[in-house]
Formats: sequence, C-alpha cells, structure tokens
Amino acid sequence: MSLQKFNVLELPAAADFHVHLRDGAMMETVVPTIRQGGVNVVYVMPNLVPPITTVQQALDYRSRLQALEPKVHFLMSLYLHPSISPDTVREAKEAGITGIKSYPAGVTTNSSSGVVDYASFYPVFAEMERQDIVLNLHGEVPSSADNADVTVLNAEERFLPTLGKLHHDFPKLRIVLEHCTSAKAIDAVLQCGPSVSATITAHHLHLIVDDVVGNAHHFCKPVAKLPSDRTALLKAAASGNAKFFFGSDSAPHPARSKIAGQQKPAAGVFTQPYATQTVLDAFEMACEKGMLREDDITRDLLSGFLSRFGRAFYRVPDENKERIVLRSGDGKIDDMIRGTTEDQVDIVPFRSGSTTWALEWKT
Repeated sequence: MSLQKFNVLELPAAADFHVHLRDGAMMETVVPTIRQGGVNVVYVMPNLVPPITTVQQALDYRSRLQALEPKVHFLMSLYLHPSISPDTVREAKEAGITGIKSYPAGVTTNSSSGVVDYASFYPVFAEMERQDIVLNLHGEVPSSADNADVTVLNAEERFLPTLGKLHHDFPKLRIVLEHCTSAKAIDAVLQCGPSVSATITAHHLHLIVDDVVGNAHHFCKPVAKLPSDRTALLKAAASGNAKFFFGSDSAPHPARSKIAGQQKPAAGVFTQPYATQTVLDAFEMACEKGMLREDDITRDLLSGFLSRFGRAFYRVPDENKERIVLRSGDGKIDDMIRGTTEDQVDIVPFRSGSTTWALEWKT
C-alpha cells in the first residue's frame, strides 16, 4: 500500500452525511454495521416505502434506529412531496429534523413519489431558507420521451442548471448536491456561494463507467462516469475545500435483487461496514496511479473530508470526541453481510473479499 506513513492512523470518528438504512429486516442488518465503518453520525435518507413525508414518521423512524444502535447520532430528513407545506417545514424545525431530500421522479430507488416541477415547491423552499433547514438534491433529470437525449451518463450534467437557479433564487438556503459523479458537478458547486456544498461517496472515488458495465454490485444512481470525472472527484475530496465532504450513499439491497434477470438490478452500492476504510483505499489507489500526490494526503485532510467539513456545514458539534484507529492492510471486506433475523437478508458489500484497512475504536 502507498500510504505506509499511516500504518497506524488515528482520526476523529467519521460522519456520514448520506446513508440508506432501510426498514424492517434490512434495517436490522445494516444499522449494526455503521460503527464498523468508523462512523458515529449519519444523515438518514427518507426514501422508504412509503416515503417519510411527515415529522412524526421521521421521529418514529429515528426511534427504531436508535433502539438498534444507541451510540450513533441519527440526523433525520423528510422526502420532498406534494404533501410537504411551509407548515411542515416549521414543524420539522421545531422537532429537530435536519433537512428535506429532493428526488426527481423515477430516477432512483423508491423515487416514484419524487419531484416533477421544482417551481411548485418554491413556498416550501422559502420557508426552509427562513427556518435554516437543509435542501438535499439528488442531482439528475429523469429520462423520458421529452428528454430523448438524456442518459445515465449526462443526467447529472443536465440537472446542474436547476442547482444554479435554486441557489440564485434562495441564496441563503443551505443546499447539498448529493453524490457528485462528474467534473462538471464539482465545477458547478465551486461556482456557487458558501451555502452550497456537495457530498462525495467512497465508491465513486473508485469506479468509472467501465467498472459498472457487467457488474450489478457497482450499479448505482447516479452511475460512475469517465476516468477524468473520477480524477475530479478525488482531487475535490483531497483539496481541503470544506464545500466537499463525505456522504457514502451506502444503499443496501438483498443479494438476489442485484442479480440480473427479467428485471434490471437494483441501483445501490453497499459500503456502510467499510465506509472510512473504502475512502482510504481510494486515496491509496489514486496515489499509486499518480492521480494524487501522497504528500497531499494528511491527517488534517482526512479528518476534514471524513468528519469536520460535514459537521460544520450541518452544524453538528463533535460532542463525544470519539476516535478511531486504522491499520494499513490488516483488514478484509466480507464476502457477504448476513442478517441475523428470521427474515434473513444477505447483502454483498462493495469490493467484497478485498484487503482493506483494519479499524477499531479507541478506548
């Protein structure tokens, strides 16, 4: 491994600002793996079935999550839906809900209830700006008969004018462009003011589109793009610019739903048990291939991208001051994460069977 200077690396606990924890048996399987990945704060996505559209649903969901893992701080979100009103926003603020997530209709898992027309939500966005609640954007436009030239490779690029308009119309609204996958997305975020940031996933730091073709376990939305796009993501993550921070978009699916058959494989890459380790592996790969310089990967850079920058944007203080310790090359990614309930769920993690960093919590 190229980052031997970090043979034993101590860092603040990571904060993951984009996770899918599902519900039921899948939730019971996934939630116990959060701390295995060195994470003690997660921002939970609301695209359950049915979606989380009321404050009470979000609070009930948080209670189920906390019962499974009380040592994780769960930040909750609502699903942007026609039933969301300015009154909902005010209620959410009072209840401590962190943000509202926008899914364009039909672009990804459980997004059929998503947004068709952003203008119709302007009263909601205005109240979010007043209440200082975060707007999280899945930044793609859907393919349709009216968007004949839109594919998975340019759906993110086609969305970027919407990001620019929302930022122009609501300049104080905190906006996160989720799971950036392209150089143009990085540039668009850089062109916005300080109220706009972006998350970068662990798997997009590894993958290009060629890795996705023929491998359902690499398929997610938005899909990985060109080698130049991956390089742009790596450079943004390693830049020390606080606009870019970690959000894994870890999205578990039963192993059987990732197997190609009569239906398309489910969109999602599962990295939760190895979230921090997978980021370090990506930086190592990038240094070995000359995309990054080893000297640029410092403890301060890693703690910023993995924890400090996101906490600052979301205003989540590091109250517990927990630390993690990583050891180079001493870990291995499981071939399968197996559920323990009667409704057992098996999940294939990203890079299953690969060597990675060993991680433990400092006591």
